Amino acid sequence: MEINFLAVLVAALVPTALGFLWYNPILFGNAWMREAGMTEEKIKGGNMAVIFGVSLLLAILLSFFTQFLVIHQMGALGMVGAEVEKALPSYGAFMADYGNAHRSFGHGAIHGAMAGIFFVLPLFGMNGLFERRSWKYILINVGYWTLTLTIMGAIVCGWV
Repeated sequence: MEINFLAVLVAALVPTALGFLWYNPILFGNAWMREAGMTEEKIKGGNMAVIFGVSLLLAILLSFFTQFLVIHQMGALGMVGAEVEKALPSYGAFMADYGNAHRSFGHGAIHGAMAGIFFVLPLFGMNGLFERRSWKYILINVGYWTLTLTIMGAIVCGWV
């Protein structure tokens, strides 16, 4: 089992592309700005090259980790310490039988959505409660990250 770096890189573009749409005034941009206390002046005051550059690096990290959430075979690889050449014959037999099992866009999407619901929602929910954020703010961001992880999971898992 090898890491598909092209799939990881393509999936890493999803947060930026989807964010452009999600946080656009046509969808949730105005509501998010109001709930976040964001103003046009604050937006224009940021160094966009740094913001997008660091965001891309973080998206690559997220995309790389997403494969461990959506590809079951990564668990088998972890069991042999990622040293396939030193693995027992049972690993080879397992991978011969199940090496591409559950490797589809739909399967990755389901696991990505589950990560959004079971990881992102609790994290944003707890932070939002302590930061005294509105549920509208929390749900706009959780919706974005759930959809983002759904698409990223689909790409990473289905791109065999």
